[in-house]
Amino acid sequence: MAVYTHLASGDLDALIAAYDVGDLISAKGIAEGVSNSNWLVETSGADGAGARFILTMYEKRTDPRELPFFLGLLDHLAARGCAVPATIHDREGSAFRHLDGKALALIEYLPGISPDRPSPTQAHAVGEALARVHLAARDFEGTRANDLDVHACLVILERCGVAKLAEIDPELGEWLGEARELVGRWPDDLPQSIIHSDLFPDNVLMLGERVTGLIDFYFACEDMMAYDLAVTHAAWCFDRGGAVFSADIGRSLVGGYESVRPLEPAERRALPLLAQGACLRFTASRAQDWLDTPTDALVTRKDPMDFIRRWKYYRAHGERLFA
Repeated sequence: MAVYTHLASGDLDALIAAYDVGDLISAKGIAEGVSNSNWLVETSGADGAGARFILTMYEKRTDPRELPFFLGLLDHLAARGCAVPATIHDREGSAFRHLDGKALALIEYLPGISPDRPSPTQAHAVGEALARVHLAARDFEGTRANDLDVHACLVILERCGVAKLAEIDPELGEWLGEARELVGRWPDDLPQSIIHSDLFPDNVLMLGERVTGLIDFYFACEDMMAYDLAVTHAAWCFDRGGAVFSADIGRSLVGGYESVRPLEPAERRALPLLAQGACLRFTASRAQDWLDTPTDALVTRKDPMDFIRRWKYYRAHGERLFA
């Protein structure tokens, strides 16, 4: 989350007045994140008891044409008891509005803190919550293709080119061959649902060991459920540099998931490859962002080598990890 667009107080007042949430009391920009502009909004509440919401303005990275899918998914999951924020609809029943050519949505505020050093018990709870999302989403009527699947990510790396990748790290360009080999072995027949596909710890809110919210569904798409578990495994089980793996976190995450939705034998067999595919996804997106971001930009670029290190680990130990 971040704030890229300024909203005048009059604009905020008029916007909140379009919802049955009471009068605007305050709106504070949220500094974290990279994609959209966000504010923590406080109102008097429809019943006068006070209420909090997240106001999101969608910037260039989110296609407004996809908002009915993203916001409809949140409403669908919230209605089925999943720990996700529901969309607040305006007085006309719309899930989002427009201001100065940009779309905005008011979303339920959920309490909680994103864990920076998750415990095995927290990982177990996240696995449970992810499995519930997968099961609840299977009858969601919306569809969206995964525009960052392994085939698209291979194209991203090939367009970067070996020379440019080597400028990031001399070893990075050498992984194009690994990427091609992985894509050639990629399965396409495992059970599917709508998946989150980006469930890093900073997209999870927790109070103690309880999940209070899974957030930021703006990469959600239709794909293999076991792949989403593999993405989450790669995101949760290593330190930030990708050098240290936590077996306890990994076992707890998968155990939590299977306590709600047991994996089919074919899914478990595929997990080592799926985890490498998750590493390909973030290697490619980080490499592209690294090369596209000017060196003097006030943005901290994320090192794609963090996920090469994870990829190496899964390649060497994946069969044992998911046995």
